[in-house]
Amino acid sequence: MDLLTRFNMLLASGTETVGGEAAEHGAEAAHHVVAPLPSFYGLMVLIAIVFLVMIGFLASAKGGLNKKFFTKTTTKLLEQLFVFIEGLAVGIIGAHGRKYIPMMMVFWLTIFIGNLVALLIHASPTSDLSFNLGMALIAVGYVQFEGMKANGVVGHFRHFAGPKLPLAMIPITLMIFIIEIISETMKNVSLSLRLYGNIYGGGEAVKAMNNLGAQYGVPWLNFGDFLFPIKLLTCVVQALIFCLLFAVYLSLVTHHEEDHEEGHDHSAHGETAPAH
Repeated sequence: MDLLTRFNMLLASGTETVGGEAAEHGAEAAHHVVAPLPSFYGLMVLIAIVFLVMIGFLASAKGGLNKKFFTKTTTKLLEQLFVFIEGLAVGIIGAHGRKYIPMMMVFWLTIFIGNLVALLIHASPTSDLSFNLGMALIAVGYVQFEGMKANGVVGHFRHFAGPKLPLAMIPITLMIFIIEIISETMKNVSLSLRLYGNIYGGGEAVKAMNNLGAQYGVPWLNFGDFLFPIKLLTCVVQALIFCLLFAVYLSLVTHHEEDHEEGHDHSAHGETAPAH
């Protein structure tokens, strides 16, 4: 535990202040201290840890591939994750959603592994708002790119104006357009704040519950440990919610592509029907 605390202090900003507080309150406070938000270099170290773990997991899973059956547990776990993400993508986006599986897998693994890191060292990229905002910008930016690719640049931005209205109602069309643009921008806030609030808030809850032991004369009892099952569930739920919303956003801007494919299939069947 002392090793994890020292590692937290190394990653965190304001190390001198935290160390001073620990020295002032004694070993008891040092035992219950939770590191503040990581500095820039600390955040880079945490991101490197997450991606190294991810690369190691994927490398291990690849090593278990076999023509007949999977030989490693990591390979079987990755297979189950792939099947789950595939069902999520196809169920929400449609048949063409399979091409978004790699992107969704990256988001899922990054968030889930980042959240697991927070369980071990009380610091994680996903407990930093800037990292979550960066992921949100990538997700929303990718959605806009796919929307423009599916509907054209003009067609993509045209759907922000809502249904086609008479010329006399141009002010309403402009108002709808502005509201939709603001709504699209707020998706970045929604994705980033939800993840940040749950992971950072979970760490603060553990810190508060650990302090209860000191207040009631049992400093050796960490009440925050009882939150471990809930925090473990949060790791899965937050990865699921991020990927779920990402799939929903993609479905809203690419459904025209799906309709076109279905119409093409129906017309093809109509042409071949007389040949029977």
